[in-house]
Amino acid sequence: MISLKQLKQVAESTPSKIVFLVMDGLGGLPHPDTGKTELESARRPNLDKLAKDGICGMSTTVSAGITPGSAPGHLAIFGYNPLEPKYQIGRGVLEALGIGFDLKNGDLAIRGNFCTIDKAGLITDRRAGRIPTEKCEELCAKLSKIRVKGAETFVSPVKEHRFVLVFRGKNLLPDINDTDPQKLGVAPLPAIPNQSAAKTTAAIVNEFLGKARKVLSDERPANMVLLRGFAKYPPAVPPMSKVFNLKPAAIAIYPMYRGLAKVVGMDILQAGSTIKDEFSTVVKNYDKYDFFFIHIKGTDSAGEDGDFARKVSVIEEVDRELPMLIDLKPDVIVVTADHSTPALLKGHSWHPVPFLLCSKWCRRDDVQEFSESACVHGALGVFPATDIIPLALANALKLDKYGA
Repeated sequence: MISLKQLKQVAESTPSKIVFLVMDGLGGLPHPDTGKTELESARRPNLDKLAKDGICGMSTTVSAGITPGSAPGHLAIFGYNPLEPKYQIGRGVLEALGIGFDLKNGDLAIRGNFCTIDKAGLITDRRAGRIPTEKCEELCAKLSKIRVKGAETFVSPVKEHRFVLVFRGKNLLPDINDTDPQKLGVAPLPAIPNQSAAKTTAAIVNEFLGKARKVLSDERPANMVLLRGFAKYPPAVPPMSKVFNLKPAAIAIYPMYRGLAKVVGMDILQAGSTIKDEFSTVVKNYDKYDFFFIHIKGTDSAGEDGDFARKVSVIEEVDRELPMLIDLKPDVIVVTADHSTPALLKGHSWHPVPFLLCSKWCRRDDVQEFSESACVHGALGVFPATDIIPLALANALKLDKYGA
């Protein structure tokens, strides 16, 4: 992998345009009744045409056999090595930045899920049925009244069942395990410090959890919370504008991905609430930027819910609206994902994700459709996602020669 420092030396600013369409959790596994994945089951004539006119492969966002979280998966796509400690950014910080929370130095930010527990205290639904955002706002207002010793507490809604919890105080440490066991039929975990210095912080978190359970005891289905991604504000990440000589913009409905885009220096554009809205935003702002990151969340949500048919439907919706982007005639279109979320597994998985790049200058391969079974035979083979940005820049003629 070429380093960011080396890539910066050859990156050039040009008028050419790059569109990055990231369908979160796109990769799937074959349905036992049909032998086809969600992508292979979908009607996708426009995606197929791009694949036919471009070059394809399968991308691994972190490493072979490693199941990526959303943050490392996207960072890899953006060209930052997610295995480097300086790019390991906690989910709590990204959620907070995504909703515009004013994080201060020293704040401890945590991503929260409302969940459902039964009378025995065992989790029956990790997402509380994906409650409406309006209900999330109501519950966050209740939790905001909780007071704990040693820290000021802030609770802010994100979207549906998710919220951000921020503790503000002295010497708060993020080295604490998640309280979400990520499976059903077990109790939420207590906050356990991974180093002795974090014991005081863990005690603060556990005090909050105990009080939250009482506050939510009469609620249904959201009667408890699960916490993940304990994090403090990360060190400065070199922005894409400096490293790649780009003027980048992000269009994402879901807040966490806006937060991630902020971290790498993208401008955040209003995304609306539908895929059509997102694509329309690109059209309206096309003359202002030369790099557009468009995030599609529905594929991942459906996969996590185990809803194979709904994931197929989201893919088909993307394909129906895709001509809005194609008609702009960008110099490069990339379509890929940050990780796989097979509906059969109801969660993220380690499987490589399908990838296509279409440009005037790409060397076409024999792939005739956009699917896992086709892309695995593409000319790019199985390759690391950190190579995606250099490939896109090269095909947009934004890279000078390296060396003499």
